[in-house]
Amino acid sequence: MMIDELLCVNGDEATCQLTVRDDNFFIDEDGLMAEPGLIEHIAQSASAFAGHNAISAGATEPPVGYIGEVKNFHLYKRPMIGDVLTTTITMGAEIEGITIIRGETKVGEEVYADTTMKIFVKK
Repeated sequence: MMIDELLCVNGDEATCQLTVRDDNFFIDEDGLMAEPGLIEHIAQSASAFAGHNAISAGATEPPVGYIGEVKNFHLYKRPMIGDVLTTTITMGAEIEGITIIRGETKVGEEVYADTTMKIFVKK
């Protein structure tokens, strides 16, 4: 729902893309995406990455994951309708089913948001 495409996976990094449309749930009255939309986009990008890795490893279904913590979220600019968000996810350490990820969202070369999240993956 919050990503259009998983563009590439390279080791511990993946890149996803989303074109912001006027029917997006997170668009405010001013035509800009609200902060929770960027957090959800980053989380769903991490989910797409985890799903890709699971299926590549032979799983028949992608795992279910939950955001455990959002830390150090920085919003530099809110995207508007028509913007193409490109988000890079970097997987960090995994301890007892909790994975730390770093996400950075850009429009073109400009960083719009970044954060670190703890993601709990149900197995």
